[in-house]
Amino acid sequence: MVRAKRPRRLPVVLTREEVKALLAVLDGRNWIMVMLLYGAGLWLAECLNLRIKDIDFSRNEIMVREGKGRKDRRTMLPVAVKEPLGRHLQRLRVEYQGHVQRRNAAVHMPDALARKYPNAPTAWAWQWVFPASDLCTHPRTGERARFHLHESVLQRAVKEAVHRAHIGKHVGCHTFRHSFATELLENGYDIRTVQELLGHADVRTTMTYTHVLNRGGHGVLSPADRL
Repeated sequence: MVRAKRPRRLPVVLTREEVKALLAVLDGRNWIMVMLLYGAGLWLAECLNLRIKDIDFSRNEIMVREGKGRKDRRTMLPVAVKEPLGRHLQRLRVEYQGHVQRRNAAVHMPDALARKYPNAPTAWAWQWVFPASDLCTHPRTGERARFHLHESVLQRAVKEAVHRAHIGKHVGCHTFRHSFATELLENGYDIRTVQELLGHADVRTTMTYTHVLNRGGHGVLSPADRL
């Protein structure tokens, strides 16, 4: 038996002008999330799983927990998003204090950490950066707690933004991660650095983006452009 090979597809990548056009029609929480996808190379799930303790404003770093390949990694916190993100967290802190008073500040915890650290579910450090507005019931434990925002919220917002910005490409949330990697390589950053930021186990996965650089062909400058 010979396993059939899947056809190789190159990722869709946005230009800098297209990213600016999309960001111009987004605002608030959705703008911040797209900025993190594009500016830090996050998957949508990695962005939604961020907790307060994962954001380090002093070192301009984001700790991604169990990201690509279920491994932890560090990536950059874009300077352009620090101030809006800080204001967003200030508003969350006010809401959190109200939740504490009403005794509904608990959030869902990974694995058995709630038993190991019984006070952690209501601690500020463990709160979601992008929480859902309502409590939900955990399917296994049956406990009522707060979960992070559902993926479909940003997916719908991006789809509408693509329509409003008149961009003729098939764009999803993952497109911003592709654009992040491609632009770093365009700017001359080492491919191993880009591999580490993306969390790829194999550099060959990162090399896919060398085929979509904004210089035609395989990232090679055409002889006609040297005339």
